This record gives sequence, C-alpha cells and structure tokens, in this order.
Amino acid sequence: MISILEVRHLYTILALVDCGTLSGVAVRVHLTQSAISHQIKQLEEYYGATLFERKTQPLHLTPAGQRLHALAHGVVAMISEAERDMARIIQGQAGKLRVAVECHTCFEWLMPAMDVFRDNWPEVELDLVSGFHVDPLALLHGDRADLVIVSEHKKAEATTYHPLFGFEIVGLVSCLHSLASKDYLTPRDFAGETLVTYPVSDDMLDVVRNFLRPRGVEPKRRTAELTVAILQLVASRRGIAALPSWAVQSYLETGYVLGKQLGKHGLRGELYAVTSRHSGEAAYMKDFIDTVRAVSFKRLRNLLPL
Repeated sequence: MISILEVRHLYTILALVDCGTLSGVAVRVHLTQSAISHQIKQLEEYYGATLFERKTQPLHLTPAGQRLHALAHGVVAMISEAERDMARIIQGQAGKLRVAVECHTCFEWLMPAMDVFRDNWPEVELDLVSGFHVDPLALLHGDRADLVIVSEHKKAEATTYHPLFGFEIVGLVSCLHSLASKDYLTPRDFAGETLVTYPVSDDMLDVVRNFLRPRGVEPKRRTAELTVAILQLVASRRGIAALPSWAVQSYLETGYVLGKQLGKHGLRGELYAVTSRHSGEAAYMKDFIDTVRAVSFKRLRNLLPL
C-alpha cells in the first residue's frame, strides 16, 4: 500500500498543535485555510479516522492525530538535522552570532532558544550583547551585533526583517480593583490610574503607542525594571499595567492579578528578528531564527503566527 502521507502534512500537523486554530496554521505554513482543511480531510478520509476534535479551542488531537503528531515530531526533527548537516558541508560550520534585544521580557523565551541552538551549532560563537538596548538597530549598523530583536517593523536600508511571532497584550489589574468586573478595558479606564511600565520610551510601549496615545489619554506613570515588580505593584493596587500575555500567564492562573482584554478587539504586539542583508543569508543565522520560532511556540501560550 502506498501512503499519501507527505512531509507537508507533517508540518501541518505540528502547526495544528502549536497554533491551535486552522487560521493560525494557514499563516504559519503559508497556505490558505481552505488548503489546510483539504489536507486534513484528505488524511482523515485515507485513514478513516478524525485527527482532531471539532469545535474545541484550542484544537485537541484524537488518538489518531496524536500518533501522526508523534511521527511528525520525529521526522521533522530528522529533516532539520539533515539540513543543518548539509549547510555545514556546503557553507562551513564556524561563525559568530551576537544577539541584542530591545524588550525586557524577551529573555524568557530567547535563552531556551539559544540553548537549543548551541547544541545544534557548537562551532558558532553565540553571544548575547550585554544589557537592554533602546536602539538595537544602531548596534546592527555599527557591526556590534549580528541579529537584533525588535517589536516594530520599520523600513531600514540594508536590513531584513524576519517575523517571529505575534501575541496579545493584556491589561493587568488587582483582583480588588474597581476595574476587575469589566470584560475589557478602554483607554478612558486608564485616565485616572497610574500606569506601571518598564523604564523605556513611550515609543517602545505598545499600550501607549497604539492604545492610549491615539485617544489622547496620558495617565500617571511609574516604572519598574522587573516584571515581578510590576505585578507586585498591580496586586497591591498601586497601579495597573499592560504586558504580553505569555509573560504573565502563571500569575493569571494563580489569580495573583487579573488579565483584561485591551479594547473590544484586543491589542496585539509583534516581534521581529532583524539582520543585515548579507549576514542574514548564513545558514546558521536562518536556523537560529527558525529555532527561536519553534522553541517559542512550544514553550509560550497563545502565540500568533506572523
């Protein structure tokens, strides 16, 4: 019997688990949602079994789907390893990769990705440019970094932007706050409050740049270096905040603070890896970016493909 199972099907099944929705899978694998639905239907008809439970959010795999997911996980890992070996043979193994970031919360997902990359490319000199950088693109242009992580896509000469992932930014309030009963927060809700943020410019804060400033709202401000310090201030009713949902998920689950959607349709943030056009062509650079995406979608919840 000749199987209809192809490598593209395996990538789709992996994306189903990572993204949790058909629309998210379509963006992740660069196909239309109807094409994804056709792939799944084709497999289900061939095997005579459903692969995931319909009308669940996120999607839940059936036993048949779980078996194919296990296969996909193993086969795709072998393919990735073979492609890295081919790149080493063709392009060489050594190089350097200096990474700089502009966001305080990046280290939570970046460090595990760097650990995986070191195992895959032990000959590459991987280094994290020390500290938090307000203008990481200047490091890239000044040849003091080879890759930078930024939260906004801007036009810049001789650079390439690589989408990493999108995420929801949630408003954070104390369980005892008067806003705790609201379904979502509006810019006006912030007007009489103290907004607790990291000590960065307003242009680097999505909640200010894309939510409050367009409505002319300028709340009182307070800053804290650490995420846990921001949450402590929120929990003690000394301010409210807005942070990536994945950065505060554990605190929301324990009820330490409450998370509220920002606006009726929510507020979304994005992250990109930026390289110079020349260095971005290196095989290990491309693999680092793929590793960051893969590890992040595996470790963090509710990410959105870009």
